[in-house]
Amino acid sequence: MKNNQDDNKNLSAYEKAAEEGVDPRCIPQRLEGPVPEHDDVTYPDYPESDQETWKFLYNRQVKLLPGSACDEYLEGARRLNLSADRIPYLKELSHVFNDFTGWRIARIPGLIHEQDFFGLLQRKMFPSTDYIRGKDELDYTPAPDLFHDIFGHMPLLTNKNFASFYQMFGEAALNAKGKDRVKLEALHWFTVEFGLIKSAEGMRFYGAGVASSHKEIINALSDQVEVIDFDPEQVVSQQYDVWHLQPILFAIESFEHLETGFYDWTKKLGLL
Repeated sequence: MKNNQDDNKNLSAYEKAAEEGVDPRCIPQRLEGPVPEHDDVTYPDYPESDQETWKFLYNRQVKLLPGSACDEYLEGARRLNLSADRIPYLKELSHVFNDFTGWRIARIPGLIHEQDFFGLLQRKMFPSTDYIRGKDELDYTPAPDLFHDIFGHMPLLTNKNFASFYQMFGEAALNAKGKDRVKLEALHWFTVEFGLIKSAEGMRFYGAGVASSHKEIINALSDQVEVIDFDPEQVVSQQYDVWHLQPILFAIESFEHLETGFYDWTKKLGLL
């Protein structure tokens, strides 16, 4: 019994959810071979309904960005030339990353196994889906889609400090075992997905889970959330639930702070 309990402690949040019978789209799948990368990524023949969904989601989120999103996120969105006009072409976005930070895009079929995911990050490849949620999931989808990947994640991949941190994250995660693996998942959740950053104008968000969620973008900067200063040791011990609005978030001082703080912490653990 003890071994089973220990094994359960070392499961990721998504693995635990899968064991509990949650939406099968949330069960990570292993890649069976190479996936299209950079210039090999093609543009799907999207139906007009998908283009309409992108336009709706884009216009709704853009209205909430002023006074909420950090300057680095906004600058990244400008660099990517995101607009409501059409679903962006992953290959075009990949070339923008490559020019600024040396990153590229790999097109993946859905939520992938963490070893595949981290392996791509370590190579400076961002794994992105190329399908968009249905109209019955406009407010929330449990699995990643292109809106989350593009609108949420991609703007910051044009930022050198964040891109450096994310590459290091992939490398450290590939080396992590047991409890360290779960710690890194928590750190990913409270930085890449739901991170906040301090600015001269006040608290701002940078996390992709906030940027791409109508409810979270309102919740994250409200007085309903307790904000704690970023410290890796405290972050990785914080419990969280992937299915509800976040009541506790962590704020970095800068992206250099995130990069150096992560580097020092993972070196201490022997993960880098």
